[in-house]
Amino acid sequence: MPEGPEIRRAADSLEAAIKGKPLTDAWFAFPQLKPYEAQLIGQSVTHIETRGKALLTHFTHNLTLYSHNQLYGVWRVINVGEQLQTNRVLRVRLQTAEKAILLYSASDIEMLTPEQLLTHPFLQRVGPDVLDLRLTADEVKARLLSPAFRNRQFSGLLLDQAFLAGLGNYLRVEILWEVGLAGQCKASQLNEVQLDALSHALLEIPRLSYNTRGVVDENKHHGALFRFKVFHREGKPCERCGGAIERTMLSSRPFYWCPQCQK
Repeated sequence: MPEGPEIRRAADSLEAAIKGKPLTDAWFAFPQLKPYEAQLIGQSVTHIETRGKALLTHFTHNLTLYSHNQLYGVWRVINVGEQLQTNRVLRVRLQTAEKAILLYSASDIEMLTPEQLLTHPFLQRVGPDVLDLRLTADEVKARLLSPAFRNRQFSGLLLDQAFLAGLGNYLRVEILWEVGLAGQCKASQLNEVQLDALSHALLEIPRLSYNTRGVVDENKHHGALFRFKVFHREGKPCERCGGAIERTMLSSRPFYWCPQCQK
């Protein structure tokens, strides 16, 4: 299941294809979006914002296309004139002179004005995105200690998009292993050192995954690379203490951890 880093990289590829270039064609499957097809011709995409699994495609005339991939939605980039062979159902097509971006299978798609952006139910509910570089560790720490989140177990909290958007299962287990905390822990139980470590890890690990695409190159000695320390490593030794990585279910999702050093 794609998480924040994968969604952001998908948005990057869409931006690289059509950002700043006039649209020559626009097509929507849903009747309520048909009136916008003609309006978009000659407009261009200014940028694409991610909020968890939601993409906000901003246009020059201040409209924003909201789309949420849910379980099956996927964006594709093709050259103009190219035909994509797929059994998926096309929902959106935005085309420039050279490239087209296509959204398949998603059903949660809307066109929003700036005012509607501010009141959209999902965007009102979802927390700040971990890949938004304006978000700081101090702000994350404040969210951890807020009444809404301070007494929530991390096993569920780190999957709740209302806390921080863009986190998912592999990030949940890697973050908690990094700071040596069990899934049953809560922010209200932590000391200042633990809170600071967790606040930084909640941002640094997703950003490292995004920046390095999860690729491991043992020949590189400058800077860190993201790789799984516990995710899908059941039975293998913990790199920190040598204990065996275990797998269980927490918040209805597979959870990997080292019982020996995650207290």
